[in-house]
Amino acid sequence: MSLARKPDWLKSRPPSGKRFTDIKRTLRDRNLHTVCEEASCPNMGECWSGRNGPGTATFMLMGDRCSRGCNFCDVKTGGMEALDPDEPENVAEAVVEIGLDYVVLTSVDRDDLPDQGAGHFARTIEAISERDPSVLIEVLIPDFRGDPELIRRIIDAEPDVIAHNVETVSRLQRPVRDRRAGYEQSLAVLEQVHDESDIHTKTSIMLGVGEYDHEVYQALSDLREANVDVVTLGQYLQPSRSHLDVSAYVPPDKFETWRRVAEEELGFLYCASGPMVRSSYKAGELFVDAVLREGQSVETARKRARAAAGD
Repeated sequence: MSLARKPDWLKSRPPSGKRFTDIKRTLRDRNLHTVCEEASCPNMGECWSGRNGPGTATFMLMGDRCSRGCNFCDVKTGGMEALDPDEPENVAEAVVEIGLDYVVLTSVDRDDLPDQGAGHFARTIEAISERDPSVLIEVLIPDFRGDPELIRRIIDAEPDVIAHNVETVSRLQRPVRDRRAGYEQSLAVLEQVHDESDIHTKTSIMLGVGEYDHEVYQALSDLREANVDVVTLGQYLQPSRSHLDVSAYVPPDKFETWRRVAEEELGFLYCASGPMVRSSYKAGELFVDAVLREGQSVETARKRARAAAGD
């Protein structure tokens, strides 16, 4: 049975303000959607405004229907529609018009397509880079059923960060995720990106789905063994009564403990960890700060591969 009442630390104010309104108008004018809105993210106003760093928004590509049925996710399953061929350019135009410094691209799973949507993803990355090479691009990709050629298509498009979420610890993969996903498969995706490029890798873990502390530690250790650079941890919240129950509301001090373990003991580049943290939480701000700590310039982080190619 799901827990009855959310604790105070999970309460947040709805987003507001002129910039928030302007961004929503631009998105609607171009028939675009963001995960920020679809998931009612509590951090939406903060990320979009860029008050403490680069303005960030997460665009959801390839429609609002997924070919998979994960038990934690509120995205509709089935009834897949054809891809919008204008979407890559529309996203690129919106990024420039809004004035984003950092953009996150994600998508539903599209197992129904011959390339599972990898080409569409890559075209969107390339369209943004062509319009404004200074924009930092993070992609949160599906696993593409572990197909190395499809993952390589994303790598070749040269985003700055490639993220793919393991979602939960190894033992809980099956009740949490669709049967076509898997812990080892997700680790292999992230490891391939590290082995074949200098692109930063990132993943996310939900807490509160029934995991034990030793399993979280093992997952973090496995991710570092796969050379993952960045990890985020957040509280799972049940989208509806038909979804996976919340096992526990994890208090903020425990999230802080996991942040210290990830950064100070295991050596992740950075870890965003807290009850309200989501995969793309302050993605631009945290990435730029981490890159500066590494001793790189932001310009180097933006387009390392293009600079090397002389573009």
